[in-house]
Amino acid sequence: MKRWLSAFLALVTLAWGWTLLSAPGSAGAGPGNPWAVREHALTLTGLWSFALMSLVMVLATRPVWLERPFGGMDRIYRVHKWAGILAIGFAALHWLVELSAGVIKAVFGREGRLPKDRGGDFLEAMRDVAEELGEFAVYALLAMLVLTLWKRFPFRAWRYLHKAMPALYLVLAFHAAFLAPLDYWGQPAGVLLALLIAAGSVASVLALAGWIGRRRRVGGVVESVRESGPGLTQVTCLLDEGWRGHRPGQFAFATFDRFEGAHPFTIAGADRGDRRVTFEIKALGDYTRGLARRLEAGRAVEVEGPYGCFELPRGRGRRGQAWVAGGIGVTPFLAWLEALQATPEQAPDVDFYYCVRDRAADPFVARLEILCAALPAVRLHVISSIHNESLSAEVLGTEVLGDRMGKKEVLEVWFCGPQGLAERLRQGFRDMGAAGIRFHQEVFEMR
Repeated sequence: MKRWLSAFLALVTLAWGWTLLSAPGSAGAGPGNPWAVREHALTLTGLWSFALMSLVMVLATRPVWLERPFGGMDRIYRVHKWAGILAIGFAALHWLVELSAGVIKAVFGREGRLPKDRGGDFLEAMRDVAEELGEFAVYALLAMLVLTLWKRFPFRAWRYLHKAMPALYLVLAFHAAFLAPLDYWGQPAGVLLALLIAAGSVASVLALAGWIGRRRRVGGVVESVRESGPGLTQVTCLLDEGWRGHRPGQFAFATFDRFEGAHPFTIAGADRGDRRVTFEIKALGDYTRGLARRLEAGRAVEVEGPYGCFELPRGRGRRGQAWVAGGIGVTPFLAWLEALQATPEQAPDVDFYYCVRDRAADPFVARLEILCAALPAVRLHVISSIHNESLSAEVLGTEVLGDRMGKKEVLEVWFCGPQGLAERLRQGFRDMGAAGIRFHQEVFEMR
C-alpha cells in the first residue's frame, strides 16, 4: 500500500516540479519570496489532494483489472481508504495555506505578492464560485473523515453518507479546473490534472448512477439459512445463469436487503459448477447479528463478484508453507481444502494452523479434520486459547522449516484472521531477523 501511494504522489510531484521549473518567470518567484512559497504550496497541496481523491474515486469502481497488480480487491479497498485519508489531510493543509495570506501580509507586507491570472470577467466569476464550493467541500470531507474513523457510528448511516462522496468529488473537480494556474494547461501538471478530472468524473458518474459492479451482479434466491454456531450464520444461495463461478478463496458482495445494501463475504466453499455459493457470516455488527432471524429460504438475493486474489497456492516446490486462520478467517481455507478433495495429489506440503478460543465448541474444527484427513500433505494444528495455547512466529518458523530455519529457506505464510494476530506474527518475524518470510494476508476491512 505504501509503495503504491508513494509512487503515485511522486508522479504528481514530478509533474508539478517539471511545470514549475519550465514556467515563465519561475526564477523570480523563488524561495526568498514568501508569497511565491505560499502560491507554490497552495498549488502543490491542492494537486496532491485532488490527485488522491481522483484515485479514491477510480478505486471505488472496483476495477478488476487492477486486482493482480494490487494483490486483490481487499488491498484495493485498503489503498482506497488511506488515499482518502491522505487526500482529506492534504485538503486541510491546502485550506490552511490559503488562510496564511493574512499572516504573510502582517509579517512581510504586500511586497512580492504574485499577480493573479487574468482570464476575463466570466473566468473570475467562476473562480469565485469554485473557491466557495471548494471550501464547503473541505468542511464536508473533514466531517466524513471523522465519521469514517469513528467506528461506533452506525454502518448503515455511514454508507448513505458515503454516497455523497461522488457529488463532493465533482465539486472538487470544478474547483480544481477553474483555480489551477492558466499556464499549467500546456504543461505536464495540466495534462495530468485533465486526466485526473476525466477519470474521477467518469468514476463519480458511475457511482451516482449505481453502475459500479453492474456487469458482475447476478440475482438468485436464498436456498437455506442455519446457525452453524454461536454468532455464526450459514447462508447458501442458488444464483441465476449469469454467475461466472469463483476461485477458492474469493469473496463476493451479497445484498439480502436493498435498504441495507451490499456486504462483502468470503465464499466458504469450492465452486462445484452448480451456481451455489455458501457464506459463513459472523455477527460483527447490528446487521449481521440478527441476520439468521431475518433471512429465510426463498428470499431474493443479489450477489456481485467474485473478487479477490487470496487463492490456493500450488506448485511451491520445497518452500515451507504455513496457512494461518483465526476465527471466521477460516472461510477461504475451507474453500481451498474443498477444492483439493478431487485432486489430493495436488495439495501443497503445508502446516495449517487454526486459532480458536475453544476447540471443543468451535463449529469448524470437525469439518476441517474431515477435509484434512483426505489430504495427507496438509497437517492441521488447532490452537485453542482457552487451553493457554498460542501461535508465534518462532513456532511457525521451527515447525514448518525445522532444521532448514537457519539456512535462510523461504517461509510462505498465508494468513486470514484478526489484524492483531497478523501484527504479532509480523513483528515476531522482524524480531527474529527472518528476512525470507513472505506474508500473504487477506485484509478484509472495507471501511
